Amino acid sequence: MQRLTRALIAACLAGGLTVALAPQPASAATKAPSAPDVQAHQKRQLAKVRAATARFRLPQAAIDNGYVASPTCTALPGVGAMGYHYTSSANINDHVLNIRRPETLVYVPTRHGLRLGAVEYFQPDADQNVATTTDRPSLFGRPFDGPMLGHAPGMPIHYDLHVWLYKKNPAGLFANWNPAVTCPAAIQH
Repeated sequence: MQRLTRALIAACLAGGLTVALAPQPASAATKAPSAPDVQAHQKRQLAKVRAATARFRLPQAAIDNGYVASPTCTALPGVGAMGYHYTSSANINDHVLNIRRPETLVYVPTRHGLRLGAVEYFQPDADQNVATTTDRPSLFGRPFDGPMLGHAPGMPIHYDLHVWLYKKNPAGLFANWNPAVTCPAAIQH
């Protein structure tokens, strides 16, 4: 388990935890709740996340609470950027998705320094097979992106989900890349 944690933090430090993959549609056999019910439930959940993470608006609060900072601003030229990933090994190691305890906080560059732009949820793929999706997690009524290969040596096949609560994302609240975010030119990866 410690090796997995070190690999996840190393991957974060090497350039972030995410790639853009389209989520798979839900099974047709699964009856989905009505749209107004989903929207109301999603809004309540997002309010809980905002209440739990507002204290992390500045990066020092994340560091003070055990998040490890990535030195790399993650960007995809022509698509957008994510920013800097700060990852909590404690939140990854508990293996329980908790909307109030995101595994990663994503900070975006602003003229006033780094500010919280998004939260990211991360879940290792149980069978470590990119061809199967029976264990795809979901939060906020949204399936996670993936499964996807790790982004650095030792990082497992995994699922993830971004939620752009603090920086408006023209691509959507749950999009991986934010076209309104840019990384300093000297350090884009």
